[in-house]
Amino acid sequence: MKDRKHGAVVPLLRAVISREGDRVTRLELFFDLAFVFAFTQISRLMAQQHDALGILQGLVILALLWWAWTAYGWLTTVAHADRGVVRWAMIIGMTAIFVAGLVVLEAYVDLPGGLFGPLVFVGAYLVARVTHAVVFVWLAEPALRRRTLITVALSVVPSGALLIAGALLGAPWQIWCTIAAVAIEPIVSYRASVGIAWPVRSTAHFTERHGLIMILALGESILGIGAGAAIAPISVGILSGVVLSMLICIALWWAYFTRLNDEAEHALEAVPAVERGRAATDAYTYLHLLLVSGIVLVALGFEVAMSHIESTDHLGLFGAVALSGGTACYLLGTSAFARRLLGTWNVPRLVIAAIFVALTPVISMLPPLAALASVVGLLIALFIAEREVPTAAA
Repeated sequence: MKDRKHGAVVPLLRAVISREGDRVTRLELFFDLAFVFAFTQISRLMAQQHDALGILQGLVILALLWWAWTAYGWLTTVAHADRGVVRWAMIIGMTAIFVAGLVVLEAYVDLPGGLFGPLVFVGAYLVARVTHAVVFVWLAEPALRRRTLITVALSVVPSGALLIAGALLGAPWQIWCTIAAVAIEPIVSYRASVGIAWPVRSTAHFTERHGLIMILALGESILGIGAGAAIAPISVGILSGVVLSMLICIALWWAYFTRLNDEAEHALEAVPAVERGRAATDAYTYLHLLLVSGIVLVALGFEVAMSHIESTDHLGLFGAVALSGGTACYLLGTSAFARRLLGTWNVPRLVIAAIFVALTPVISMLPPLAALASVVGLLIALFIAEREVPTAAA
């Protein structure tokens, strides 16, 4: 296999180690499309369930998929995604995650006929995780290989066993087994990496990688707008709802990419190499889950609001929780992200997030169009406040 960038042949079981300044490859963008599809399916799962349990089930699956995505994100930080063994790991992982996304709607309840959906979901997910684990351990630095093997084994093996057990046991045990599987991943990884200087070979690649998955997640929220708007002939009410929803999407984009992204990348570059892995893990691997969860919930809120945008009936608590709760989750995540890398709390975002939570019952009583307008108004107030109120150092 020819490595065109470096002018050398890369054997199948070898890889090209990443270096500072490397950027995201086209294969990584292709890989992420499987996750965007899965995020869309999660919104559909929550919309169909239309209750608190459905939201919980969706967010738990989202966390599982996020651990899978971040695992491959760290793999491509170690070595080039489109070279040698990593290329094949990415292709296998992408295919497995697409299959998992395909059966998200059957992840908890098997539909009559065909294969047993919950087990197909778990099996596809584990194919992606085991493929990553094997290659990640194979490519680990000799000094870190033993610790890497222990970390991967203690996170993937017990969580996999819990997922299989939950799929076989069914309700009500499945949700508890899945929650436990989701919790094991960050706990084990965090504890096992204490005192270990995990390398971030290219800070630019690592931050760009997470920025792109944020863009794709926001694209999923735009799909939510379209899914809700496409059920009726176009009208002034639908156009108004679309514009307001797009303004919310733009505000979420603005809050991350114009206020945080570049500063965070520079701050991570300034962290000493021995501490950079921990900082990257905290800020990107863990805290970005709050951001992606918020976006997926907002997408659900869009779909609920747009499905009856011209109605004078109230939005309802389910739609309000998704819309205002998702926005609050996103703002809280960005503030915590800024605190970890920049050393400051974004006070206006914390205040507006708290207001969103407090006003959820009020928003639930508004017609859909007014509910969207209220969210836009609060986000405008946020950006005005950010220009006037200095951030608070921790």
